[in-house]
Amino acid sequence: MPPTDRIRDHAGQGAATVAAHRARRRLRADRARQLADLLRRQLLTDGFGSGTLPHESLLATDYRTSRNTVREALDLLRSEGLVDRLPGVGTVVVARKYPHGLDRLMGLAETLHEHGRVTNEVRTVGPVSAPAPVADRLHLPPGADVLYIERLRRLNGLPLSLDLTYIPLDLGTALLGADLENTDVFRLLESITGRPLGHADITLEAVTADAHSAAVLEAPRGAAVLMLERLTHLADGRPVDLEFIRFRGDRISMSGLLHRTA
Repeated sequence: MPPTDRIRDHAGQGAATVAAHRARRRLRADRARQLADLLRRQLLTDGFGSGTLPHESLLATDYRTSRNTVREALDLLRSEGLVDRLPGVGTVVVARKYPHGLDRLMGLAETLHEHGRVTNEVRTVGPVSAPAPVADRLHLPPGADVLYIERLRRLNGLPLSLDLTYIPLDLGTALLGADLENTDVFRLLESITGRPLGHADITLEAVTADAHSAAVLEAPRGAAVLMLERLTHLADGRPVDLEFIRFRGDRISMSGLLHRTA
């Protein structure tokens, strides 16, 4: 074989080896992500009651994978702030997420009452001229005044969400003297109107925390937060509460029960 052919053959073998190595790394990364999803679920449902995860070798056996894959999966969970590695102890749970159901229309204190006390730091409250999208959603004339409320909501003292709320002023005026620090707006609205809330339209998406939100939530600037936009109606259909809620994604998980209909 001529020297040039041998060089090409050697180069071809080298390229094939590199490609195979990259394929193996991609496969392991895929498996690590799959394992991280399974372990994350156990973390969120208190599946590791002792607070310590099984040894890497046991996880590898249980999930029929390699220890390298287990290590990569644990690294993913560590980067999310859910676990940490302690010398002489192993991998331990260092954070938890609180469940927020999407099946029922409830305020945050009602939703999380089993997990501790929700308190509200009222940062801003007062009448403002409704921006056009707000007036449209609340079925108000353009430029109508609404009550604007900005609250930092904490669970057991930890920042959990930043809530921006718009309420028609005929209802909002009564909220000015209400206990907004310790009471959900939902309960206050039902008390003021004498009528129950009926339903809410919601949109949930991940957004990047702006500088203000990150500072208030004590989250890293640029971190992903869960944005819940919720328009709540009275039982008669009147829209009375438009909210933009930014949740710390590392402290809350959303869940719901969905039914398939024909």
